Amino acid sequence: QVQFVESGGGLVQPGGSLRLSCVASGFTFRSYGMSWYRQASGKERELVAGISSGGSSTTYADSVKGRFTISRDNAKNTMYLQMNSLKPEETAVYYCTAPQFASWGQGTQVTVSS
Repeated sequence: QVQFVESGGGLVQPGGSLRLSCVASGFTFRSYGMSWYRQASGKERELVAGISSGGSSTTYADSVKGRFTISRDNAKNTMYLQMNSLKPEETAVYYCTAPQFASWGQGTQVTVSS
């Protein structure tokens, strides 16, 4: 079945960086666009960034443009999110998914705090 496994979260100080990874399985990874979402406590899940199947096209939420970079390695069935200049309000559980599938991983917790 379709599975997503996120990793790379942790505790980071404001202004710091983290790189998240997402390993996908159960479908032909290279054929699907992928996305990163996040959900802060008490808030709705929001789209952070998306990438086309081949990786040539990317989109970002306005709040992360210029600081976050989404990428993928189709040979490894893996997607990444490089997050720089992190802010406390970006503390959340980060999830990856392929929008065509109604499936979510367990997410990875990112905490931005001094």
